[in-house]
Amino acid sequence: MVLKSTPGASVAVYQVSGSNASRSLPDWLIKKRKQSLKKDPEFQSRVQLVQDFEFEEASNRIKVTRDGNYAMATGTYKPQIHVYDFQQMSMKFSRHTDAENVDFAIISDDWTKSVHLQSDRTIEFHAQGGIHTRIRIPKFGRSIDYNRENCDILVAGGSNELYRLNLDQGRFLAPFECNSPALNVVKVNPAHGLIGCGTESGTVEFWDPRTRRSVGVLGVGGEGFGIGSGVTALAYHNDGLKVAAGTYEGITKLYDLRMSEALLTKDQGYGYPIQNIGYLDTQVVTDKIWTSDKRIVKIWDVQNGDAFTSLEPTVDINDVAHIPNSGMFFLANEGIPMHTYYIPSIGPAPRWCSFLDNITEELEEKPVSTVYENFKFVTSKELRQLGLSHLIGTNVVRAYMHGYFIDMKLYEKAKLISNPYEYRDHREQEIRKRIESERQSRIRGSANSTAAVKVNKSFAAENRDKVDDRFKALFEDPEYEIDENSYEYKLLHGGRGKTRVATEDAPREGPRPLTAVEEEEISRRRGLQSEDESSDSENNDDERNEIRKEINRRKAEKRKIRKQKIDQQNKAMELAAANTARDQNELTLGERLQKANNKVEDSSNQRISGDTEISFVPKSKKKPTKPEGVDSGRKSSRADGSLRKASKNVFRGI
Repeated sequence: MVLKSTPGASVAVYQVSGSNASRSLPDWLIKKRKQSLKKDPEFQSRVQLVQDFEFEEASNRIKVTRDGNYAMATGTYKPQIHVYDFQQMSMKFSRHTDAENVDFAIISDDWTKSVHLQSDRTIEFHAQGGIHTRIRIPKFGRSIDYNRENCDILVAGGSNELYRLNLDQGRFLAPFECNSPALNVVKVNPAHGLIGCGTESGTVEFWDPRTRRSVGVLGVGGEGFGIGSGVTALAYHNDGLKVAAGTYEGITKLYDLRMSEALLTKDQGYGYPIQNIGYLDTQVVTDKIWTSDKRIVKIWDVQNGDAFTSLEPTVDINDVAHIPNSGMFFLANEGIPMHTYYIPSIGPAPRWCSFLDNITEELEEKPVSTVYENFKFVTSKELRQLGLSHLIGTNVVRAYMHGYFIDMKLYEKAKLISNPYEYRDHREQEIRKRIESERQSRIRGSANSTAAVKVNKSFAAENRDKVDDRFKALFEDPEYEIDENSYEYKLLHGGRGKTRVATEDAPREGPRPLTAVEEEEISRRRGLQSEDESSDSENNDDERNEIRKEINRRKAEKRKIRKQKIDQQNKAMELAAANTARDQNELTLGERLQKANNKVEDSSNQRISGDTEISFVPKSKKKPTKPEGVDSGRKSSRADGSLRKASKNVFRGI
């Protein structure tokens, strides 16, 4: 079935094949229930573009032949190769291999000749009849490409050597030695045959196959993250001058071979290594490029980096292939079916499936359901209440923002099991609301009176002017009641909580306990009374009240006296400052200089305002001479100039 995926930048993206995003059942369960799927209208109205376009476990790589009539894909498990014929819209054949495929290259215009780099350090040559031969290489390979100019097979792997196998001569040639511990990717420029090698050191080294020498190095970045870091993807434009490089950090940089600085830098946004890059050159667009990591495929403008659209399947992406001169993309992924996307804004449908244009035009005229139409959004708390928290991480529960999407049917069943009396409670609540509304209609008075407020009465009294019918549930529904004793409420209202009300269960507490000062005053007064004098509890209460009043009166008097003293000091300082300023203005220039000299001579000068100034006059200090006739303590001088011995060891001088 043709599904309209999530549109990006007003661009329609159609998912032609692949796992349906609106289904909650896993793929193996769908296959098991094929009998029940006969009644499914969505399954009956599906469009199966290419039959058996899937693998038993996952797909690794996919490529389209140069003539555009075939597609070759590798996957697992067991490791196998599938070839699809577009004219027949079905799989042509499948072929099993001994090891899992890492990368492959189609060396003919159709599917008949291909070279496969396997995970067991072997290179397999496949022909029309099967495996032609198998060759082993010294190191594990990571990328393979074919140079059509001189029939060289180029293999990049876990060493600094780029292996070259010439198919014309049938032997290995001397490898190219790069300035890096390992190579991640190798690509041949289709215009002039320049070889580019992406290294773990974060550089791209270019080699000329004619002179067999390195002709340039570009510093891209992405190094220092271990095995496989550095430059992870390369792509050339058809004009032969532009090159794009992707790094381990998810950064894509566009270069011109005539310049060493990047023309544009684009961040993929997810932090995963860039897996594939490709320039789009169709009849509709010529200035677009697509980049992919394991999460998403982004299509953007090469001039300014603006996003055009994106492809985001529900499983991890392994490889991307674009059919030339069309808007169709194939995605090899970790799921069983391979994905097919069609974007009419990039190009028309291929000739072998031109009917897609008619289908998409009809879908544009009809309203299309959203991706999450059959799903219910629930929070983590609601998911725990339903007893479905153990499904987190599976295909049944999909994380989204601050909650999860689950199937609507599953939600209804789980809700019925968790609370079987929900309908009865809801019915009783509705009946109670109707009775309350009829009762209020018989009561005279306005509907907005305080009697209609059932909860949050204090909040309603403070915001009487702001009460509106839109927020009436805030004052009627008990679920919206404000807990004034909570920590958050006290934090927002300066520690002011709900006032405690005396009830039968919680009676009002007694009078406030006495402070230490009040206790001391009571003891002093009791000491003045006779020992025989006794007083009851009422007299004690009166005595406490009198003591409190007396203490408060004394404190008030002390505060008043302290304030008066401070005011007097401030007035005196202001008056002294005013007098000083007036005296300074009345003196002549000579008198001011004389007064300044007197200040320097004095050791200190106390002003009326209370500030103190201290001036120091420097004096020369002479070293005291030794008076004559004073014995220094030495009886005899050391004429020989020897040092005094620190110990009495007579053998030290020997």
